Amino acid sequence: MYFPELSERFKQLLAELRGRRVAVLGHLRPDGDCIGSQVALTRVLCSQGIDAIAVNRDDPPRVIQPFVGDTPWALAKDFTPEGYVTMNVDCADPIRVGMLLEGMFPETLANIDHHVSNPSYGRHNFVAPATSATAEVLAGMFFDLGLPVDAVTAQALYVGIATDTGQFRFPTTTGQVFELCARLCACGASPAEVARELFEQEPLAKLKLLRRYLGSLRLYHSGRICIGVLREQDFQETGAEHEDAEGFVDYARDLDGVDIGMLVQEFENQVKGSLRAKTRAYRLDQLAQEFGGGGHAPAAGFNQHRPLEEVCELLLRAAEVHLEKMDRERGTVGA
Repeated sequence: MYFPELSERFKQLLAELRGRRVAVLGHLRPDGDCIGSQVALTRVLCSQGIDAIAVNRDDPPRVIQPFVGDTPWALAKDFTPEGYVTMNVDCADPIRVGMLLEGMFPETLANIDHHVSNPSYGRHNFVAPATSATAEVLAGMFFDLGLPVDAVTAQALYVGIATDTGQFRFPTTTGQVFELCARLCACGASPAEVARELFEQEPLAKLKLLRRYLGSLRLYHSGRICIGVLREQDFQETGAEHEDAEGFVDYARDLDGVDIGMLVQEFENQVKGSLRAKTRAYRLDQLAQEFGGGGHAPAAGFNQHRPLEEVCELLLRAAEVHLEKMDRERGTVGA
């Protein structure tokens, strides 16, 4: 079995849910793991005779939309919550579902996640921080319990794992990840179709936006920290959407000699920070927490209601202190 203890508790939860209505919630500005997990869990719950629907504040990103299929889905603004209990997926904190849904559902029945910063806020918690994606946790539990995984469910889970592992490049990509993906392919997932939808249909506006981000990159701390910015005018002048900036921060991290890459962008009257490190040792979740955010050790983020320039200055200062602290703890000498 992949997750013996989690799967046994999930089996008990399924029995408790029969005859009830379940809203499967995901986080703001959903990514592939969020949408894939919402789709997969909703479909499996429905297969067990449970009245389930996926609900999110935001629409799925353009490239993820094709993988929703015929899954019951609703936007928060159109949803009537009476009679529903909630299961949150890929939400490190209940506030990640957004103020509207948090107000509708002040209590979380089940919390399924893989973020190291998750405080186990649900009545039932299925949190596995060593895993690559929430979709990996779900796939493992589904296979452990022999639950039906149809082609749409398999594809959704594969999308979640593929995106949260950086196309199987991140350190969380284990043998178990490949084993689960092989089983998902046997159930109907298509790696070729996922690659085509996610990575081979880029709009020109996105590439124009990427050019601006790359042009903004600056190196600090002897080349170990790289920061790039995107302002609201960059989106307006290129015609790109905010979701088009997903993954841009990887270019900063991937530079030779860089340990921590950052993207700071203006977004919905606030500033969003995305942080990426080459290894888990740099504990970016701790750095993000200094700015009210969180996430994973090698990948984290935050939102701030301050001017972009001020956030960049504070972030750079904090990142330099954090990097030196991590060096000391690892017994290495910083640059």
